[in-house]
Amino acid sequence: MSDHAHPTPVAHQFDDREQQTEVGRLGMWLFLATEILFFGGLFTAYLVMRWKWPEAFAVANSKMDVTLGAINTAVLLTSSLTMALGVRAAQLGRGKGSFALIIATMVFGLAFLGIKAVEYARKFQEGLFPGPGFVFEGATGRQVETFFSLYFMMTGLHALHMVVGIGILTVIAAMIRRGRFSPDYYAPVEISGLYWHFVDIIWIFLFPLLYLIHPHL
Repeated sequence: MSDHAHPTPVAHQFDDREQQTEVGRLGMWLFLATEILFFGGLFTAYLVMRWKWPEAFAVANSKMDVTLGAINTAVLLTSSLTMALGVRAAQLGRGKGSFALIIATMVFGLAFLGIKAVEYARKFQEGLFPGPGFVFEGATGRQVETFFSLYFMMTGLHALHMVVGIGILTVIAAMIRRGRFSPDYYAPVEISGLYWHFVDIIWIFLFPLLYLIHPHL
């Protein structure tokens, strides 16, 4: 793998590479704006239900594994660091360093998904998966089930975004290995980094809402 990139042609609809890069950045920001609206709706639904049933949600919160949630938070924050360093290495034309850092980011992402799978498995075993098999004794069982419906929906969609991110980074790593980027052209690495950081930020909101904040009204 060489640190010297092959020149990348400018698409015919753009005047120059700078314009092509700016359009790519704008497109990603617009996409992330729609994602914010999407997750914002889920956050709003969660907050409304928590306000409506504070006692039930407090009980449901107590069933969450804070340790696994905290470990996954640390894993994702570390992946954000390696992603940022990978983008910086690409900016400086350090192909080998950028490749290694992107691979490290993917490894952290896979570790996050593995830990989340362990947590999901425990919830299944405890009978806390919404549906016919849901098991919870007490008058607030239906409201507790609503909490876990939102939990699986929100964290599941987040995990799906992680899978997509890992797929994107796989392509980026392959492009780096072929020497496609240089200090003059590294936009795909940067734009992929924006997506990855967005996914990490979503988890930063999910972790306290689902694991740490206990309503007591």
